[in-house]
Amino acid sequence: MMNNSKLKGDYGENAVAGYLEAKGYHILKRNFKANGGEIDIITKDGEYIVFIEVKYRTNANYGEAAEAVDFSKSRRIISAAKQYLHKNDKWEHPCRFDIIEVFGKEQLNITHHENAFWEG
Repeated sequence: MMNNSKLKGDYGENAVAGYLEAKGYHILKRNFKANGGEIDIITKDGEYIVFIEVKYRTNANYGEAAEAVDFSKSRRIISAAKQYLHKNDKWEHPCRFDIIEVFGKEQLNITHHENAFWEG
């Protein structure tokens, strides 16, 4: 049986997938699991491969959703991205890391943070 957090996460990711497709992004993979990390959505935006972390909140009780992507979380996403690039032989593509916040219940507000973090 799926837990409530998983259902909420899926709801937010589905909303983001629709948002991205409407903006012309091509979704390559959802929920890519790698050794030590997971990437919610991987897309192609022009020449860029974009690794997207989705953060969904129904209320502001726990602060801004993007604040949940700390240094440790970003390192795990970067590690998973490297594994994706290696597995799919896509090293030649430029990449970026975005965070997309989804806030609300019936009426969703989506905030897209491009280049939210990078390896450095």
